[in-house]
Amino acid sequence: MKVVIAPDKFKECLPASAVAEAMAQGVLDVCPQAVIDLCPMADGGDGTVEAMVAATGGQMVSADVFDPLGKEIRARFALLGEGAQPVLPGELGLAAALTGGGEVAEGATAVIEMAAASGMALVPPERRDPTRTTTFGTGQLILAALDAGARRIIVGLGGSATVDGGAGAVQALGVTFIGADGQPCRCGLSGGQLTDIRDADLGDLDPRVRQACIEVACDVTNPLIGPRGAAAVYAPQKGATPEMVIQLEAALTHWAELTRRTTGVDIAAMSGAGAAGGLGAGLAAYAGASLTSGVQVVAKAVGLRRRLAEADLCITGEGKLDDQSLSGKTTVGVARMAKEYKLGVLCVAGQAQGLESDLFVHGALSALFDRIQSLVGQEVTVPLAMRRAGELIRLRTAQALRDYLAS
Repeated sequence: MKVVIAPDKFKECLPASAVAEAMAQGVLDVCPQAVIDLCPMADGGDGTVEAMVAATGGQMVSADVFDPLGKEIRARFALLGEGAQPVLPGELGLAAALTGGGEVAEGATAVIEMAAASGMALVPPERRDPTRTTTFGTGQLILAALDAGARRIIVGLGGSATVDGGAGAVQALGVTFIGADGQPCRCGLSGGQLTDIRDADLGDLDPRVRQACIEVACDVTNPLIGPRGAAAVYAPQKGATPEMVIQLEAALTHWAELTRRTTGVDIAAMSGAGAAGGLGAGLAAYAGASLTSGVQVVAKAVGLRRRLAEADLCITGEGKLDDQSLSGKTTVGVARMAKEYKLGVLCVAGQAQGLESDLFVHGALSALFDRIQSLVGQEVTVPLAMRRAGELIRLRTAQALRDYLAS
């Protein structure tokens, strides 16, 4: 029996790679000769780089970039491998999957988490002010990926400290913005400086940018401006006061009009343009990027469909399974793909809320998962589940597999 194990991270507990390993041990407890294909997954948010490197046997690359406040830091991105495949059953196959590394080919796929260069964690709480932060460092990571030979670049959104519409990032890629004085704006434009821009010159845009395929992994549909936009919804989470929200809304409105006039791309109402302070909108207009479902982008990059087509069973999971999981979450996305190949699908979640509800018993989730196990329940509390997550994931996976095989 060949089993594809494709979980997301258990947030604030275990990365996807560790979850997958624990699930694999649970499978081998029941079927010692099972062939394990470890394929940690993500949705483009935090943990995406680590999961995709683990799934393909890639490598990490470091680059010097500027953080959201203009301080030089060392940030990392990934070059994906060609996908190591287990060749032996049982424990030997698992050991090979855990240690095997794929070769990184010329023209490889790079994966960037914007949080590595432009994330909230890089800004001390007392200095969080999205009118002053920039995505310039994320643009530098894109250039570093191009320098490393990547021709396809996936940019994961999440954990952003910025609301600059992606202006800083596209500056790093070579776009020159002209201020009211007719002079080039300084590098590292922030959200509060967008209204200073009067024109854009794309003449020095790095030619490799348009030759590459840049995909922005985005699972929200919020537009750039308006009551559901980047300023109104997300800026307060990044330290913005009500006055700053008003300032940023005006700045993004100006940015959208400038962008439409200079590139012909209308980012004002673009679905998903409000994510990560508008980074995707800027990359779409100036760098030709596409905004795509995070789960779909990751699945394509790690060859999930090919791996499912060769499997007998799929096991997935995430920290919390509930009705919100139907809105683009990794576990449901994996299950839907697995069902296209008529596979059984087992799910192990940190918490599965309402297992007796119609959603699980008769609804959409019941059609996707053949068995669901939750770490939390009976005598296992949330704190206990987090402390013993690896052990419990192994036990719950084994139980789910026994129940499935007995049915």
